[in-house]
Amino acid sequence: MNRREFLELAALPLAQLLDQKDLRRLPGAVIAVDGRRLDDIELIRDWTGPLCRSRLVNRGRAAVRIREAVLADVELQFPPATRLYGEGFQMLTQTGGTLGAPVDLSQYTDAKHYRIPTSEGARAFYGLLTLTPPEGQTTLCAFTSCAKFSGRFELYDAGSPKGLRYERAAEPALVAQGFRPAVAARRLTAVVDTEGLPLEPGETWVLEDLLVTSGADRSRLLADVADRLAASHPPLKARMPPTGWCSWYCFGPSVTAQQVRDNLDVIATSMPTLRYVQIDDGYQSAMGDWLDTGAAFGGNVRTVLADIRQRGFEPAIWVAPFVAEEKSALFQSHPDWFVKDADGAPLRSDRVTFGGWRRGPWYALDGTHPEAQSHLERVFKTMRTEWGCTYFKLDANFWGAMHGGRLHDGRATRVEAYRRGMEAVVRGAGDSFLLGCNHPIWPSLGLIHGSRSSNDIKRTWDRIKTTGFQNLQRNWQNGRLWWNDPDAIVLASDLTDAECQFHASVIYASGGMALSGDDLTKLPPARTAMLRKLVPPTGVAAAFDDASLRLGIVTLPGARALCLFNWDDAPESRTVRVGAGQVTDFWTGKKLTPRAGSLEIAMAPRSALVLKVT
Repeated sequence: MNRREFLELAALPLAQLLDQKDLRRLPGAVIAVDGRRLDDIELIRDWTGPLCRSRLVNRGRAAVRIREAVLADVELQFPPATRLYGEGFQMLTQTGGTLGAPVDLSQYTDAKHYRIPTSEGARAFYGLLTLTPPEGQTTLCAFTSCAKFSGRFELYDAGSPKGLRYERAAEPALVAQGFRPAVAARRLTAVVDTEGLPLEPGETWVLEDLLVTSGADRSRLLADVADRLAASHPPLKARMPPTGWCSWYCFGPSVTAQQVRDNLDVIATSMPTLRYVQIDDGYQSAMGDWLDTGAAFGGNVRTVLADIRQRGFEPAIWVAPFVAEEKSALFQSHPDWFVKDADGAPLRSDRVTFGGWRRGPWYALDGTHPEAQSHLERVFKTMRTEWGCTYFKLDANFWGAMHGGRLHDGRATRVEAYRRGMEAVVRGAGDSFLLGCNHPIWPSLGLIHGSRSSNDIKRTWDRIKTTGFQNLQRNWQNGRLWWNDPDAIVLASDLTDAECQFHASVIYASGGMALSGDDLTKLPPARTAMLRKLVPPTGVAAAFDDASLRLGIVTLPGARALCLFNWDDAPESRTVRVGAGQVTDFWTGKKLTPRAGSLEIAMAPRSALVLKVT
C-alpha cells in the first residue's frame, strides 16, 4: 500500500469500512522494540469475511526484537454518547460508560493497579471491545484466540497527539479533497503484544485471530465471539455449575477446622444441595507451601477434608498456584523456579506490578521452567489423590502471566508461561473442577471449568451493585466458555431485604455457580429460604437487550424468567411485556395477573424482581 492509499483509507470511519466489507485494506504496522517501523518484517493478514488470521515473517538476515504488531488502525467517528464496553487483561478490569466518558467498573484496573504497560495516551482493552451508538448497530472487535500472544485494543482520544491519524503537513491536501481533519477524530488500533521477543531470520509467528463485525443484536454478536473462542480453545467440561459453601466471606484467613465442621453440620442436616465445601485461604503455613497446614487452622486440613468426604460432600480447597512469599519453604529451596529480573535474580512482584494482597510481596513461579511445572503437577495430584479434593479455587493466577520479567524459556511469551503452568495444574488435578480467580481472562481459555466474573463481594450496597453490574456484563461467557462464578452469596448482613433480593437476583440471572459465603450457623430463616431458592442454579444466563442491564430474560425449558433490576436510589414504575402464560414472583411465589400481556410494576430503590412465566 502506498502513502496515498494509506492516507485515504485512514480517513474512512470504521462503520464505512464494515459496510464496504473492505477490511482487507485496514492499515497495519510492525513496531520494533526501539519504536522503529520495520521493513524486513512482513505482516500478512488473511481476511475471511470479518475474521483476520495473520502472521509475521522475517524476510531479513538478522533477528529483530518486535514490540508489537498493529493489525488494524482506524479512525472512529462515533458520537461521544456511544456506549462502550471493554474487557481487561486480568479478571478484575472491565470498562463501561461511553466513548466520550469511559468508566472503570472496578478500582483494580490493568493500568493503575496492576501497572500493565500500554501505549502512551491510550486506554487499553484486552480481548473484546463493543461500541453501540445511540442510534445504530453495535460494532464489535475481538481477538478470538490467545495461544501465544495477548491482543488488545487501544483507544486514543481526539485531544491526544497520538490520536492524530496522519501528519498535520498532510492535512491541507486531504481537507481540500473533502476529508475531515484527523484531530477531530478518535483513533482505534488492534495490537498484538509480541513482548519484544526476537523473530529470527526466516522464522514465522502465527498471531492471534481478530474479529471485526457489527450488527443490531449485541447479544448475538457476543454469542458468536464465545463460539469462536470455544472453537479456538475447547473448554474444559462440567455438566452443571457447582453449588457449595466457601469459608472466606465469613471467616477470612483466620478460618479454623472447627468453623468448617460447624458449617458442614448445617449443610448436612438442612442444606444438602450445597455439594462442595470449600476451605479458603488461611489453612496453609505460608503462601506457596500449600501442602503444609498452618498453625492457625487448629487442625489437620486433611482430616477436615476427610470429614467432608465422609459426610457425603465434595472437599474443595483454595490454592494460589503461581505465587510464593519470600519466607516460604518453596521459595527458599527453589528460587531458580521463579520469574527473574534483568540481573537473573528472582523478580519481586511489587517492582513491576501489584505486590499481592496478603503476606507479600510475592514471587511468581515460572511456568516455562520444567521443574516448576513438575512441582505444580505434584501439588495438585497430591491434593486430588491423597487429600481427596475435587474442586480447586485457583486464585492470584494473574501472577502466572506477570509482565516485566525474564523466563526460563527465553523465547516464550508470558501467555505461554501461564498456559504451560496451567496445563501442569490440569494434569495434576485430574477430574477435579478448576475455578479461575484473579486470572488473566483470555489466556485462561480452555484451562478452567469456571471463571470468576466480578470483584470480591462485600456486605455493602455499593459492592452488591458494582459486582452485580460486572457479573451481568459477562453473561455471554456462561455455559459457552466456562461456568461463570458471580462470587459468593452473602445474605447474613445489615442489607435491607430489597438489597438482599437484588443480590440474589443477580446470582440467579448470572446462571452460574452458587456458593454460600455466610456462616450458616447464624443465617436467619428468611435469608436461608432465599439461599435455597438459588440452588441448584439453572445454568442459563439472562440475555439483556442493552448494556443498561435493566431487563434480562432467562430462557428455560417450558418457561421464561424475566429479571428486572432497579440500580438507582429512586423508585421507578415500569410496564413489562410478559406475553401469554402464568406469571409468578419467583421469590415470594405470589401469582400475578397481567393485563393484555403486560404488567405495571412499581420498583423500590435498589431492588430487583424475578418473574417466572410458564
